[in-house]
Amino acid sequence: MLSENMKAIRKSKGLSQQELAVKLNVVRQTISKWEQGLSVPDSDLLISISEALETPVSVLLGENVVESEADDLKAISQKLEVINWQLAQRKTTRKRILHWLFISLCAGIIVIFAILLALKSLYLGWDYSDPETAVLGAAYHSFEWLFVRVAPIILTGAIIGIFLTRKKV
Repeated sequence: MLSENMKAIRKSKGLSQQELAVKLNVVRQTISKWEQGLSVPDSDLLISISEALETPVSVLLGENVVESEADDLKAISQKLEVINWQLAQRKTTRKRILHWLFISLCAGIIVIFAILLALKSLYLGWDYSDPETAVLGAAYHSFEWLFVRVAPIILTGAIIGIFLTRKKV
């Protein structure tokens, strides 16, 4: 029902699939799939389609449908509801994972800082006459030098990330 109505209204407005796709910021193939009934737009896109075609959503979904076709509309709306729920769940899961990654990053930086503080640059007392010790000492010092300069910036970014991805009550 949605596919037929959308196609008829689009043509009556004199729009091509490409022109409608541009208005909705989707590719032309997406419009084609909707009109062929191969997929359905989510609720946000349905509202955007309604605005682009200057037609109420109820008309797009078949306001004046025959009783036997009402079941099709109900099935489509149930599928849309499931799709929207799945997308919301995916977004929530991604946000939660990102939040915990930021927390882990902060914890890792703090632990490395604590280890570096506890070791008190012990490489300064090493005997550098041995080439392997000299290379190891230089590498350790380079890591410490770079970490002390970069870690505060990363830590600040991670803390901001924690606040931006926290669960809002």
